Amino acid sequence: MKKILFSILTFCAVQFQAVAQTDQPNVVVITADDLGYEAVNSFGRDIPNLTPQMDSFASEAVQFMNGHTNTPMCQPSRSCIATGLYGMNSGMMGFIHMKEENPTIMQTLQDNGYLTGVLGKVKHSTPHMGFQWDFEQDYGDLGSGRSPKKYSTYVGEFAQRAKEEQKPFYLMVNSHDPHRTFHDPAKPMKKGAEKPSKIFSTEEVEVPAYLPNTPQVRYELACYYNSVRRFDDTFGAVIQTLKEAGVYENTLIIVLSDNGSPFPFAKANAYVCSTRTPFYVKWNGVSKDGLIDDEHFVQSIDIFPTVLEATGLSVDRKLDGQSFLPLTKGEKRDGFEYTFAEIDYKIGGKQPTVMRSIQDKKFRYIINPWSVAEVRYSNSNEGEILKEIEAGKYPELEKWADMYRHRVPEELYDIQEDPDCVNNLIDDPKFKKELKFYRAALRKWMEENNDIALNYVDIMNKPGQLKKAYKEFPNKESLMPQEQIDEVARKKAEKLARKKRQQQAKQRKNNKGK
Repeated sequence: MKKILFSILTFCAVQFQAVAQTDQPNVVVITADDLGYEAVNSFGRDIPNLTPQMDSFASEAVQFMNGHTNTPMCQPSRSCIATGLYGMNSGMMGFIHMKEENPTIMQTLQDNGYLTGVLGKVKHSTPHMGFQWDFEQDYGDLGSGRSPKKYSTYVGEFAQRAKEEQKPFYLMVNSHDPHRTFHDPAKPMKKGAEKPSKIFSTEEVEVPAYLPNTPQVRYELACYYNSVRRFDDTFGAVIQTLKEAGVYENTLIIVLSDNGSPFPFAKANAYVCSTRTPFYVKWNGVSKDGLIDDEHFVQSIDIFPTVLEATGLSVDRKLDGQSFLPLTKGEKRDGFEYTFAEIDYKIGGKQPTVMRSIQDKKFRYIINPWSVAEVRYSNSNEGEILKEIEAGKYPELEKWADMYRHRVPEELYDIQEDPDCVNNLIDDPKFKKELKFYRAALRKWMEENNDIALNYVDIMNKPGQLKKAYKEFPNKESLMPQEQIDEVARKKAEKLARKKRQQQAKQRKNNKGK
């Protein structure tokens, strides 16, 4: 009798635990790759049918008009989401995995009974190299990260598995759109990729003020819009699958981009169009449908704290971000007046290009100590326009290209009048008061975070000292965990071996021809 009673009680306890677990909200974070806010209809882009799925979602979600990423590049940006920390505090100051044992969103949820999954950008979404997702599909499984159908299929599979295991879930859905290579109708598609549901022409393009209006730029923008539309297709397919799986109503959905558009002066820089992102939040029964918040600044570092509040969990480390959950209900909160950004290492260029910025609703202030250190800026996503200018095709644009390559130590922009940041007010005496204020505010933030870039602020206008000091900036290897150092060495050895085999094959072919 005691055994029977024990079995019944055990069964009830297990059932109660399963119900308690599934009562927890699911969490889905959807990221676009290089989706600038200026390429989304609900954020003001006046191009018909560019992003219909996101526009529809915006009508039932909260739309943060001042949403920003803190490090506007692929992996570093996703690191901010995962850790709730600035790169300078997590140690991920570039395409670098985490060396220290800081808590992460996926590990915390997994440790508390959540099923964890990731689609696309797996490496970029995994700060700790040793972390094992419960479910993962990457680039090749997802049609080069550009197949709405495959994303939909795997979201459905993951939701079904969570249902079978009676677990709440955390799923990160990372599209590879609209990252270069864009969808160009004149060229073959990437393996497994799907055609966007709409193709755009150069006549439909709106060239932002930070780019020159040339035929090549217009063509690239048209192809970019094609890829934006395909991301929108993927987004719509994912949302529909969540609804069909019966999990949409109990899921906190957060949507954003990792950074701005992949063009000069946007991605991997510190301007408005570098960090500002479409930013939507939906949690049925909690968030306010159709709310447009243009008051508060929310950032990627705020996502982890928000998820912790939504799930009732906590971590034993103070995070840099703060929960924006109250804002989704229409409440007002202090502490959301500014956004900060940092750039250290990126893809392109061997040396770091240290940038820091602060922005509120009126101004954006940027420092570029690397410019005085005689470092030449380059990035892996520049497009063709710089090549054309540097080849002498557009002499009238050489000054624009030179500004991109070299910059000035400080920049100040009136973003209400100049959101594209093309008119630097740093030397305008009318803005002396504002310059003093933002200099002090940025410095305070850097001091609070023990930012290594403070070493350069006071000598930004002393080229000799700065050039010497800049050489002491931590190299990439010193920031990496040993596993990543080993992986980099292995890949380098494989590349050299492959090159050697190719050279030997070429030599044998030449010898046969003699």
